[in-house]
Amino acid sequence: MNKAIKYRVHPTTEQSVMFAKTFGCCRKVYNLMLSDKIDGYKATGKFPTVTPAKYKNDYPYLREVDSLALANKQMDLQEAFRNTFSKSRKKKNGFPKFKSAKHSRKSYTTNNQHGTVAIIDNKYIKLPKIGKVKAVIHRIPDSDWIVKSATVSQESDGKYYISVLFEFENIVSPYVADKNNAVGLDYASNGLYVDSNGNVGTNHKYYRESHDKLAKAQRRLSRMQGSKKHEIKSNNYIKQLRKVNKIHRHIANQRLDNLHKISTKIANSYDVVCVESLNMRSMANHGFGNGKATLDNGYGMFLSMLEYKLSERNKYLVKVDKWFPSSQICHCCGKIHPEMKNLTIRTMKCDCGLTMNRDQNAAINILREGLRLLTKVA
Repeated sequence: MNKAIKYRVHPTTEQSVMFAKTFGCCRKVYNLMLSDKIDGYKATGKFPTVTPAKYKNDYPYLREVDSLALANKQMDLQEAFRNTFSKSRKKKNGFPKFKSAKHSRKSYTTNNQHGTVAIIDNKYIKLPKIGKVKAVIHRIPDSDWIVKSATVSQESDGKYYISVLFEFENIVSPYVADKNNAVGLDYASNGLYVDSNGNVGTNHKYYRESHDKLAKAQRRLSRMQGSKKHEIKSNNYIKQLRKVNKIHRHIANQRLDNLHKISTKIANSYDVVCVESLNMRSMANHGFGNGKATLDNGYGMFLSMLEYKLSERNKYLVKVDKWFPSSQICHCCGKIHPEMKNLTIRTMKCDCGLTMNRDQNAAINILREGLRLLTKVA
C-alpha cells in the first residue's frame, strides 16, 4: 500500500534556484518530446519514441538537474498519449498540450534510488542534486515504511512543499463495523451538509469571510503596471500578485483544515456514512445560482476525505444514486411530494403530521437507502 505525506520545506537561496531550474528543464523537455512526436507523426504516420537524453547535447543545461525528474516527464507524456488513444478514455482527455511557462504547475517528481531520497534527523529531506532541504516533519513515518519517490512543488504564494510517497504493508484492521452506528448526510450549500440527526457541518464560508480583503488587494493589483495584456510587469505588480496569491492560499488552507477536522470526527464517530453521489461541478454552474457557495464548501473534497478515512478504519461509505428522490419522500409515511423539487421550499410538511427541515428529512432518507444498499451487497 502507498501513502504520501506532504511536508512544508524552507530551501536556501541556492536550493530555490535549483528548484526553479528543474521546473524549467522539466517543462522544456516535455515540450521538446511532444514537438518531436508531432513532427514524427506528420512525417511517418507514427509517433516516435523519444527520451530526454536526446536533447542533452543541444541543451547542456539539462545535465545540471536531476535526470530522474526529466525521465518522469517522459513517463507523464507516455501516460498522456495512452489516455488520449485508450478505448476507455474519458471525454475530457484530449490530445496532450504544450506546457506554458506562465500557467503550468511548478513541480517535479524524483525517485528514490538507494537512499537518494530520505528523511534525515526528522529535520531535513534529502533530494538528488539538491542535498538536505530543511523541512517541517509534522508526521514521522513508521520504521518499516519505504520511501518510493518525492514530488517537489511551489505554490502560487511562493511556498515550497515536498510530498514523499511511502510504501508499506497493508495490515487489515481487525475492527468489525457496526452497521447500526450509521449516519446520513445531505448536501447543503449553506453549512456543507445536514446529517440525519439534524446537525449542520460548518458555519464557515472562508471565501466570503476574506472577500473584502481579497477584493481590496485585487483592486490595487489592477492599477499597477503589468495588469494589462502584453504590458511589461513591474516589480510592484509581482509583489502585489504574490500578496493576492497568499490570500487565496490562506483561504484554501482554512477550508482544507476544516474539512480534515470534520471528516476525521465523522470517521471516528460512525461506522457507516451514507451520502449522495452528486456532480459538484454541475451544481456549481450558473443555472443553480449558488456557484460561489458550492465551490466555497469543498463538498467533493470532503467526500474524498471521508472515503479514505473510513476505509483505513475498516468502515463503510455508501453512495446513494443522485437521482434518488431523497428530498421528495416523507420519511415517516413514504408519501412523495413533487412540490419539494422547488428548492425555495425549506420545510417538509406532510399530511401525516410531519414538519421538518427538508435537508434533515433528505438525510434520513439517504441513510435508509444507504443501509438498504449495504445490506443488499452484504
